[in-house]
Amino acid sequence: MRSHLLNDTTAEQYRRFVTDGVERVAAKLATTDRPFTGISVDALSPRIDGIDLDQPLYDTTAVLDELEDVYLRDAIYFHHPRYLAHLNCPVVIPSVLGEAVLSAVNSSLDTWDQSAGGTLIERKLIDWTTERIGLGPAADGVFTSGGTQSNLQALLLAREEAKTGSLADLRIFASEVSHFSVKKSAKLLGLGQDAVVSIPVDHDKRMQTVALARELERCAQDGLIPMAVVATAGTTDFGSIDPLPEIAELCEQFGTWMHVDAAYGCGLLASLKHRDRITGIERADSVTVDYHKSFFQPVSSSAVLVRDAATLRHATYHAEYLNPRRMVEERIPNQVDKSLQTTRRFDALKLWMTLRTMGADGIGQLFDEVCDLAREGWKLIAADPRFDVVVEPSLSTLVFRYIPAAVTDPAEIDRANLYARKALFASGDAIVAGTKVGGRHYLKFTLLNPETQASDIAAVLDLIAGHAEQYLGESLDRAS
Repeated sequence: MRSHLLNDTTAEQYRRFVTDGVERVAAKLATTDRPFTGISVDALSPRIDGIDLDQPLYDTTAVLDELEDVYLRDAIYFHHPRYLAHLNCPVVIPSVLGEAVLSAVNSSLDTWDQSAGGTLIERKLIDWTTERIGLGPAADGVFTSGGTQSNLQALLLAREEAKTGSLADLRIFASEVSHFSVKKSAKLLGLGQDAVVSIPVDHDKRMQTVALARELERCAQDGLIPMAVVATAGTTDFGSIDPLPEIAELCEQFGTWMHVDAAYGCGLLASLKHRDRITGIERADSVTVDYHKSFFQPVSSSAVLVRDAATLRHATYHAEYLNPRRMVEERIPNQVDKSLQTTRRFDALKLWMTLRTMGADGIGQLFDEVCDLAREGWKLIAADPRFDVVVEPSLSTLVFRYIPAAVTDPAEIDRANLYARKALFASGDAIVAGTKVGGRHYLKFTLLNPETQASDIAAVLDLIAGHAEQYLGESLDRAS
């Protein structure tokens, strides 16, 4: 079995096997005419359940044939212009090349003696991002697995900086449409979900700063400690951006850590047209960025950034076998000193390859295109009497609901929208997401593909209306 180890003696075999795999994927991408086949769980599960993992095929061609049957044929393809569901982006080719390189070399970014140049590349990208944000000369950060981990680490640092003897006294303030990871982080940090104070949002789904000020004052009056305010630059459901400058003023007034969850909106850091939408982010104490959302990178590629590098000490532990304290004195750069993870992929390489090939302007242009498309899509939906759209887009998300002319029962309209989404997914013609607004079921387009056109949006709206009308027609038939 040594013939399968990647080394100097198997380099040619590696080239052949990987080339075969790439050709399979390339052929699939070239011939995919819809984002999903529509296969059901019940239809796909037996194929995988029937595979005996203790009986190898011993042949990569046979393995690739099997993979076609259990994965490639029925994968959900984010590159298709009618994949409009979640925060999944099509990826740029330089980043995929980076993925291939980092997987083969397999550097671990925890210590210098496992990564060398990889460590310096990651640090360079962190510096590049903090400069784009404007966090100042003392800023630092580290790559993470995603926005949830980045938010957790940021709130860990905020908890430690709060300097309190009782965790029960700490409070986190976030809008009612902030990411679920804020409450999850509070629980993991020993604070409990009740420690998160939910701040109402305005008509545009942005945090109401008057309400935030009121809650901060109440916190102080009750003898509690405002540990952190989490402002969102691109909410998951609406793409809304909280009023960052006003929130920064309140954080300064109350001595509160300001964290900006820009997992989605970080693409504006490279924008050529809309960078001003996140003015105020430079005043944050910490920032979450997900390059694998709006920088068109493969999962995973994310980072947590901080204004003051010294605060990262709260995530530092020294082990004699890995990163002994003497290495700090010797100025040996070990990224594990900043990270919640130990073994960690060289995910920074993907962004490095992208920037060195396309440049930041190239990324920004792509993100600007989807933001502009969202504006065009909003106009389409707002002008269509079949639909109700919630808010004008700040980024590239549209939340809307099919409203039949002849039906007034909200519960029945809910069921029609749920059916339309499910039927559309089962058809494989397009994929959209769903959420709730005011307790009612809505549909959602998350536009992250510059190849998507207004004509695609219009076509999917027609498909949704068709499925909903079919459901309502059948419902009336059943009722009669």
